[in-house]
Amino acid sequence: MGNRVREGSGETRPRTGLTREDLGSPGARRVDAGSGVVQSDGELIEALPPVREPLPTRISGLAPLPDEYGHVLRAGLQAIADCDLSADARAAIDDHVRLLLAWNDAINLSGIRAPERIAREHVLDSLTAVPLLRWAGIDEFVDLGSGGGYPGLPLAVALPARRALLVESIGKKARFLTVAVDALGLADRVAVAAVRGEAIAADPHHRGRWQAVVARAVADLTDLAELGLPLLAPGGLLVAWKRRPMDEELLRAEKAVRQLGGQVIACDPVAVPGLEDHVLAVVQKVAATPTEFPRDPAARRRRPL
Repeated sequence: MGNRVREGSGETRPRTGLTREDLGSPGARRVDAGSGVVQSDGELIEALPPVREPLPTRISGLAPLPDEYGHVLRAGLQAIADCDLSADARAAIDDHVRLLLAWNDAINLSGIRAPERIAREHVLDSLTAVPLLRWAGIDEFVDLGSGGGYPGLPLAVALPARRALLVESIGKKARFLTVAVDALGLADRVAVAAVRGEAIAADPHHRGRWQAVVARAVADLTDLAELGLPLLAPGGLLVAWKRRPMDEELLRAEKAVRQLGGQVIACDPVAVPGLEDHVLAVVQKVAATPTEFPRDPAARRRRPL
């Protein structure tokens, strides 16, 4: 199920080594305190960056979430039909947020940092697809460009998914995803692939084998169709998180979607307070995707569909 990215104790900076100044060499003196360089008997020695504590790889010891986070999440869940969460699912979703907050200062996983905004703009936004996916009987999916794990991890927990693959080409984000999957106890059914979407779509182990592809804030619908439709089995769904207005983007994508074996079947607004301009665009695979797709990014730019 794709390439796993493993990290033991979390990402750290290298430990600062000892310079001759540290060892008390007689002639050592600092030349430029801002540059991290010292001079000893005419020799320049470069110091390493300062130590940073290892990033957490377990949930225990993480800071609790503030009450406002819980208030926003509970109110939003009431607005999403058929999105009941078990106590274990809710705990896993909350723990994912706690881990993301603990990593976010060191690794920019999300520009949204206030817990109550994460509740609305990441967690609830992700969960708006639960009614659709449950209605379609989907329990396995690929999350393209998973980033900090949205929408993939909340969906994997809430559905619950039998199988999920989080695709993230940026190494530091893929490391976080692998840590989060392990920390939440999901490693038996959620995998992480630190590769580009084009590589997964061309892989015979994945091409044409998935019930759904989900993508949130990744690309326009034309590009998503080229990356996502090859992964889908016949009848499968590509679900894209978008914002209104969508008329021009849908018009641009219509020809490409047909050429790739798909059909736009919905573009529905969501009902969560604060997300009124958000929509879920849904494309169904109705025919085989030609073997030359997906193309690499340069080819897509040169010859748009």
